[in-house]
Amino acid sequence: MGFDSDVYVQNTLINMYAVCGNISNARKLFDESPVLDSVSWNSILAGYVQIGDVEEAKLIFDRMPERNVIASNSMIVLFGRMGHVIEACRLFNEMPEKGMVSWSALISCYEQNEMYDEALVAFVQMNANGIMVDEVVVVSVLSACARFSIVKMGKLIHGLVVRIGIDSYVNLHNALIHMYSSCGEIIAAQRLFNAGYLLDQISWNSMISGYLKCGSVEIARALFDSMPVKDIVSWSAMISGYAQHDQFSETLSLFQEMQLEGIRPDETTLVSIISACTRLAALDQGKWVHVYIRKNGLKVNSILGTTLIDMYMKCGCVDNAFEVFNGMEEKGVSSWNSLVIGLAVNGLVERSLDMFSEMKKCGVVPNEITFMGVLGACRHMGLVDDGRRHFDSMINEHKREPNVKHYGCMVDLLGRAGLLKEAEELIENMPMAPDVATWGALLGACKKHGNNEMGERVGRKLIELQPDHDGFHVLLSNIYASKGNWDDVLEIRGMMMQQGVVKIPGCSLIEANGIVHEFLAGDKTHPQINEIEEMLNEMAKRLKMEGYAPHTNEVSLDIDEEEKETTLFRHSEKLAISFGLITTSPPTPIRIIKNLRICNDCHVVAKLISKVFGREIVVRDRHRFHHFNQGSCSCMDYW
Repeated sequence: MGFDSDVYVQNTLINMYAVCGNISNARKLFDESPVLDSVSWNSILAGYVQIGDVEEAKLIFDRMPERNVIASNSMIVLFGRMGHVIEACRLFNEMPEKGMVSWSALISCYEQNEMYDEALVAFVQMNANGIMVDEVVVVSVLSACARFSIVKMGKLIHGLVVRIGIDSYVNLHNALIHMYSSCGEIIAAQRLFNAGYLLDQISWNSMISGYLKCGSVEIARALFDSMPVKDIVSWSAMISGYAQHDQFSETLSLFQEMQLEGIRPDETTLVSIISACTRLAALDQGKWVHVYIRKNGLKVNSILGTTLIDMYMKCGCVDNAFEVFNGMEEKGVSSWNSLVIGLAVNGLVERSLDMFSEMKKCGVVPNEITFMGVLGACRHMGLVDDGRRHFDSMINEHKREPNVKHYGCMVDLLGRAGLLKEAEELIENMPMAPDVATWGALLGACKKHGNNEMGERVGRKLIELQPDHDGFHVLLSNIYASKGNWDDVLEIRGMMMQQGVVKIPGCSLIEANGIVHEFLAGDKTHPQINEIEEMLNEMAKRLKMEGYAPHTNEVSLDIDEEEKETTLFRHSEKLAISFGLITTSPPTPIRIIKNLRICNDCHVVAKLISKVFGREIVVRDRHRFHHFNQGSCSCMDYW
């Protein structure tokens, strides 16, 4: 009686210390105990499992006089939690008896390690063996269904949990909401959400993510605003949702609210915020986020670092991009690609190609995106021979098959260089069907080099292929306008009206005092429009003194020269430059993002303003950067 009592007390103490995380005292008692039974071994093993000490747990498990189901299940749980999936499977297969807990541990192991296929297969095998399911198994399998959008199986499992009467469990209810919302079955998810009497943050977050996935951003925001308690997942989901749906102003606005609430952003949130800053050219806010990351000691991993590099490159801040790159511990191929591409679009083609060589020396294997950057670098400077060489090396040296985008890049390279016949022959000999972007590159080259015959033929073909594309109509219209064929211009414009095709207006963004301002061509709605127009007049006056003559051939309208000059001087980038001159002072660069390709006239004006006003101007247009300084441009007038 006394002996049994001693063992009971000893096991109780070992278990108490283990459960409380005091593994050293638990181990001391265990080692000093004269008699150890299965409860003693299971208790000390559970302690090591709880703290995640795989090595000590394995030593204890291997020393056990007789392994039991409880100990084996504990080890499978530990292996799964620590990512040792192979060991978990081996142990499971060695078990002579496998109960519900064993299967549950294995399925959870697969789910935790994102092996969703294996989790589903194990669940099917479990059912085939007649093993009753529990809440843990169902939650894991529903997670796998959500991951792969297997709504049919998810519905079968929903029916199963209703039949066995466990559908009211909070975890299961949340898992079902998550499964339906992830699979795009938002009505079914909403029905469960409305029926839930114990909704927690997981339920709310699943619904917000589900509506965002379906594109219902306003409904997601309404849910977000009505949440009783918001956690980091809620904020991150809503901020990322705004960014994914190109609502970048809302992204930054919500991030500011998040800061006021004192919520610390995670990596996903920061990536979304930096991406929004990139799209809006909100450099000051992007820099603030970078400072925030440094001040809070957040690790800049490959994803976050690459996003920062991309932001700085797309804001024309090459030195800042290199500072981030050099400070990164992990530099994957994406990080190198951001440098190769970023240097190219900023006009630093030689450095871009040098970085490509350095990348290979460091043992980083270039991928398809890398070669898009390299070919793009050659395109920006008209390096036809280098482009051909890199295109060939992609196939023969690196054993990568070019896709339609690589061929399109080569067509653009040849076309810009005036090799229109060779460009068209390349299109005709492509191993895959050319896309409209490839034909569009040839059409743009025809316009650039005045090959109206080929341009008309290609333009007509493009309008047949994609009748709702405004850019192709406009390019063909401009080709006709350059020849003075106003009847053909009217025909194209009539086709656009008939098919409901609307020309995208020129739009330029500029940041001033942390606020992003937007200008459209001919815009008169800005609160400071009077000051802007005064500066426009001053610009025109001083430019004419420098010998500026407007490129009225850029205006494809049948109007007189004076009206053409007025139209030209109200282009969105000129309005943005005027605003930049009145709101910033030297040496601050005037940074502008343009949604379309900068026209010849605006390019000439920006060069002259950089000289006359002594200001650096950085314009990011649809294709590349233009750094204007002292009357010259980084593109060397080749764009």
